Amino acid sequence: MHIPDGLLDTTTAVATSAAGAGAVAYALTKSQEELDERRIPVVGLTAAFIFAAQMVTVPVAGGTSAHLLGGAMAGIMLGPWVGTLVVSVVYLVQAIGFADGGITALGANILCMGVLPAVGGYYFFRALTRVLPRTRAAYLGSVALTSWVSIVAASALAAVFIVFGGPLPLAAFPIMIGIHALVGILEAVISTSVVAAVLSTRPDLLVGRDRLPDSVPAPVREEVV
Repeated sequence: MHIPDGLLDTTTAVATSAAGAGAVAYALTKSQEELDERRIPVVGLTAAFIFAAQMVTVPVAGGTSAHLLGGAMAGIMLGPWVGTLVVSVVYLVQAIGFADGGITALGANILCMGVLPAVGGYYFFRALTRVLPRTRAAYLGSVALTSWVSIVAASALAAVFIVFGGPLPLAAFPIMIGIHALVGILEAVISTSVVAAVLSTRPDLLVGRDRLPDSVPAPVREEVV
């Protein structure tokens, strides 16, 4: 889903760069407020996992690619803005160090693959778990559905950018969305497996403790003075 250089017109590139920079700046501010020493290692491991998972790509249309995102997983585990910051750093490293995604398209990539899945996915997950039973199956099922929906929605937004702000025809829409609907199945499986492992071992590290299954209460951890 990485959009390369040269695929967005100047107006779209500038607008998405400004929006992406604003989102990252806000995410950085919120992350400074929310992160503590206990969660920092989890943030680093999540970023490393997402970076590795995204290195496997499938060419799609016009130089774009299909791959796992991990944005929804990051948002669910870490919170919407810490999750956004994590995936944004991944995309910055990929663009600068590996030429995976264009520099001029970095803002668009951050909006598609970072802000939308992490922030949108977090609140979609919250909405699902609000109406579903407080069971482990419902919780993990919400993770799976959120992961699938987030990658399909991200591909649709990427298609909007490259069709209305680039040279590709409307046919890019069904191609992008169709391929990512399939990739989303693997995204859902992997994200759910990771969240399930954390839920079983360290549920206290997950944000949104009010949404945890009744059978898996988050332990109360006392600070050592």
